[in-house]
Amino acid sequence: MNQVNAAVAAGTWTGLPQLFSWGQNEVGQLGLGNVTYYSSPKQVGALSNWSTLSGGCGKFFFIATKTDGTLWGCGQNVSGQLGDGTTINRSSPVQIGSLTQWSETSTGSNSSLAIKTDGTLWSWGKNEAGQLGLGNITYYSSPKQIGALTAWSKIACGNAFSTAIKTDGTLWSWGRGAEGQLGLGNRTYYSSPKQVGALTTWSKIAAMSTHTIAVKADGTLWSWGSNASGQLGLGNTTAYSSPKQVGALTTWSKVGKGGGAASVAIKTDGTLWSWGNNASGRLGDGTITNRSSPVQIGALTNWSESTNGLYYSMAIKTDGTIWGWGDNSYGSLGLGNRTNYSSPKQVGSLTNWLKLASGQYSVFGIATT
Repeated sequence: MNQVNAAVAAGTWTGLPQLFSWGQNEVGQLGLGNVTYYSSPKQVGALSNWSTLSGGCGKFFFIATKTDGTLWGCGQNVSGQLGDGTTINRSSPVQIGSLTQWSETSTGSNSSLAIKTDGTLWSWGKNEAGQLGLGNITYYSSPKQIGALTAWSKIACGNAFSTAIKTDGTLWSWGRGAEGQLGLGNRTYYSSPKQVGALTTWSKIAAMSTHTIAVKADGTLWSWGSNASGQLGLGNTTAYSSPKQVGALTTWSKVGKGGGAASVAIKTDGTLWSWGNNASGRLGDGTITNRSSPVQIGALTNWSESTNGLYYSMAIKTDGTIWGWGDNSYGSLGLGNRTNYSSPKQVGSLTNWLKLASGQYSVFGIATT
């Protein structure tokens, strides 16, 4: 059960989860029924039953679930990435099928992945590199099951590639492998899931544009793929096609999903760290200098969630406040302006934010009311 559904079931919230969006909106990806850009959060409809959401590498669209287990999409749909059986763009959320058993979602540049409550894995959208995992390169505009297994647990989509963790702790990847982002020790494309090594200790996964970050059950941090800006955090700019440990620490907790050539992660002590490309100050360390090893963002120890856009980042603190930094050309930071910031700035004064997801320059959040 995800964080939102668990909180609703336990009655630990004083309000219900509503969906908000802001930033770039040229194809209606914000779900507000128009193509107007917004530089501060706007509520999407009047419903208050949103559960999970994903923008990630989804350039101009998002996929979300509601607390009733239904699946919804909005934005660009030229490759069928919304999964509603059409290739029609949508500027308001549209339901994907009629099932009520969806639990997790992830979006690639023009494709989507989702897990049902029964542990089955599904995909749809663009498939030129085999990123749908269906053994072909055919595009699909509605969900198709990947194999017959019921053991999928975590998913993450990058730019034309996909990764997933099973309930047994094994790691799998497929799709574009030209930069080594699949972690399979080569630069080959695969159209069906391939296991990354033989370990059964993987717990968290994040796929960026062309690199991957993961955390093992022992709290160690690992990375692989492209590395021209130091986004692997290994102290160099060398690309790797198999997992490499980032430092020796065993205190890593969460990795932020998203796009671009940078990475962000949270440690078990609640500190926030970033590395890689620092154009527009997206690393949040007060500079615009690229970093090839993790650098701490400020000194606070109360960060709980993070996400990456193309050249910006967003994060939530344990007090429910939301913060943004980096490129703000499209109003992606939600600060009511278009000014870039190289250190975190608070978005409004609300203390009820729970979930975040970033598209290329569009942001989606779930907050209680």
